[in-house]
Amino acid sequence: MPFMILYACTIFVSAFLLFLIQPIIAKQILPWFGGSAAVWTTCLVFFQCALLAGYLYSDLTTRKLGAKRQAMLHLILTLIAIALLPIIPEVAWKPQGDEQPSLRILLLLTATIGLPYFLLAIALLPIIPEVAWKPQGDEQPSLRILLLLTATI
Repeated sequence: MPFMILYACTIFVSAFLLFLIQPIIAKQILPWFGGSAAVWTTCLVFFQCALLAGYLYSDLTTRKLGAKRQAMLHLILTLIAIALLPIIPEVAWKPQGDEQPSLRILLLLTATIGLPYFLLAIALLPIIPEVAWKPQGDEQPSLRILLLLTATI
C-alpha cells in the first residue's frame, strides 16, 4: 500500500510538471509568432512528439539495457539537460519577417525545452510499468497502477 501511494504521487507530480511546462513556454513565444492558432498547434505537435519519443526511449532502454546502464544513460542525459538550462528562449529565435513559423517554432522548442521535457516525460516510465507488469509471487498486476499511468497519458 505505501508503494501505491508513492507511485500515485510520482505519476501526479510528473504529469503536473509536464502539463505545466506546455502552456508556459507556448505563452512565452506566442507573441513572437503572431499569436495565431498555428503557434499553439505547432507547440502541441512538438510536445506530443517529445512525449512519444520519451515513451519510445523508455521502452527501448527497459528492454535493451540493464538497470545500471539505464540509470547511467539517464544520469548523463540529465546532466546535459542541466547544463543547457535555463529554458527561456533567446530573442535571436524571434522571426525576422513573414517566413513560415512552424519549423522555427519546432527548432526553438527543441533547442530550449526539448531535452528537459523529454527527461521529465520519461522520469517515471521505466519504474511504473516494471512494477505493474512484474507482480510479486502469484498476485496479479495491479490494475490501479495501470489505470493511474494510463490516466496521465
